[in-house]
Amino acid sequence: MSNETGSKSGRAYLAIRDRILDGEYSPSYRLVLAKLAEDLGFSVVPVREAIRRLEAEGFVTFEHNVGATVSGIEPTEYLFTMQTLALVEGAATALSAPLITAADLARARAINASMRACLENFDPLRFTALNLEFHSVLFENCPNPHILDLVHRGWNRLKALRSSTFSYVPGRASESVAEHEELLRLFENGATTEDIERAARAHRTATLDAYLAHSRHNAPATATQHP
Repeated sequence: MSNETGSKSGRAYLAIRDRILDGEYSPSYRLVLAKLAEDLGFSVVPVREAIRRLEAEGFVTFEHNVGATVSGIEPTEYLFTMQTLALVEGAATALSAPLITAADLARARAINASMRACLENFDPLRFTALNLEFHSVLFENCPNPHILDLVHRGWNRLKALRSSTFSYVPGRASESVAEHEELLRLFENGATTEDIERAARAHRTATLDAYLAHSRHNAPATATQHP
């Protein structure tokens, strides 16, 4: 039996981490030890150990006079992750193109239809989960395991940031659905791998650009310095 499932601290760690990843505990959510222990059916000690581990992994931040809270998007980490993912996912998607079947494309189109339906009563976390499902159909056939591993690492880093980009830039969601349709048309029309890679990379970069524009717009104004 692994430590994760065998010890109380391991089980508490998994339960809290899953709630963070699922969005139940959103960024800045305060993690009160006594309340968590009551909810999970453990004493405070294993919950405290779980919180310390989650802090070491970047899921939790300790704030003065506040305590443990769920970490939000770290801008620099997000920037580097998205830049890298644009490169490796673009390559993986292009390399998958010759191996994509009609059934794969039909599945991707059905997922994108669900994403479009999600726009009406927008749920950013569900939209993000569908987004990963959509792109997985397009890149999972990549025959290069090293590139595919880098793509998975990139998506796992995005999950570890624990916040959907679409929570910050919901207007980007409808644009994303339209770009998905364009990607599918490229596959269906037998576009070159170069064109597919370029489109997949631009699609990822556009989401990054939208987030960066949002961050600049909402950054606090710097006071003017006078001599």
